[in-house]
Amino acid sequence: MQNNTFSGLFVGQNLVTITELDSTNNFLKESLANSTPLPEGTVIMAEAQYAGRGQQNNKWNSEPGKNLTISILLKPSFIALSEQFNINVAISVGIIKCLQNVLGPSAKIKWPNDIYFGENKLGGVLIENMVQGERIKNAIIGIGLNVNQEVFPDWVPNPVSVKQILQRDYELKALLSDLCANIEAAYLMLRAGNFEQLKALYINQLYWYNEAHQFKDKDGVFEGTITGFEKNGQLIVSTATGIRLYNFKEIEFLNKHK
Repeated sequence: MQNNTFSGLFVGQNLVTITELDSTNNFLKESLANSTPLPEGTVIMAEAQYAGRGQQNNKWNSEPGKNLTISILLKPSFIALSEQFNINVAISVGIIKCLQNVLGPSAKIKWPNDIYFGENKLGGVLIENMVQGERIKNAIIGIGLNVNQEVFPDWVPNPVSVKQILQRDYELKALLSDLCANIEAAYLMLRAGNFEQLKALYINQLYWYNEAHQFKDKDGVFEGTITGFEKNGQLIVSTATGIRLYNFKEIEFLNKHK
């Protein structure tokens, strides 16, 4: 099904809705591998996704018809491989801007790209880049957001949904339209080279930023304060013994949900 009612320039102008898929990211990757001509900004939306993935092959649970499970095709060839984390920054900024319009300032980005509301996980992002030489030919942006789901499996850690927060159903297509518009705005900032502005927006909405909290790494539990991130995406944590840098999955945030 095609839908061209979104108000943006290109993100969401080509919307493909599919009843059931293993993964919207896989669908986009296979389409590109088969040389299917897809314009930048194409959005694949699955009403049901039976093999959704999060970071590091984590499973993503989604009740059919209740949530947003989408993938967006971008072509950020203007971004060098060494600066690919800037794509993550822009996408996260776009998502959080959309959600704060709906839910208020308690919506935050948990480094590197989880979406939190308070101490609970509202969604996540999985970005898969297709590289050509030293440039990124295609970026597949997989986004999962809990919207109208109220019951989650026991194995899903600290989940929350828009409906649970607002105590009412939220129209999926309206949220998708707003999401596409805000991601497009942040992506256009990226394309214009406004990296420092995007970085400031990301840090300003960062979960636990500039707060003392308990963390865990390979050496054990420690107290630290997130003070920013490196160009390559490494998290900067200030501790009593000095500055520590972490790649994804090298540090665990210890909160009441652990």
